[in-house]
Amino acid sequence: MNTDSKPFSVEEQLHKLDESVALSRVGGDVELLREVVGLFLDDYPQSLEMIRDAVARGDQSGLERHAHSLKGSVSTFGAQEAFDAALALEKQGRTGDLTEAPEGLRRLEDALTALRPELEALQTK
Repeated sequence: MNTDSKPFSVEEQLHKLDESVALSRVGGDVELLREVVGLFLDDYPQSLEMIRDAVARGDQSGLERHAHSLKGSVSTFGAQEAFDAALALEKQGRTGDLTEAPEGLRRLEDALTALRPELEALQTK
């Protein structure tokens, strides 16, 4: 994380995950991280589909539950943009105000689309 007052470099802005955070969450075990990444890549499309469905149906509790679950998964990777998008959707589900949910869903989809290649790259390291 950028702790000084300088703006983020272009390279820092392009990274959607924090590899050091991801490694710390698995005790520094690279093989375990690869396995966790593989499970996430296999599972997140279904989670995202459940979030889409909840938004489409106006299902507040479903949105809160599925966004919360996905938020926990992306936090493993230090993926702040995806985490923030999922958190916003979770809060919208909790408060029951889904007026911003379609835009929040697009934000989450974009964040996950940007995150995927970095996760795939981790698997080949």
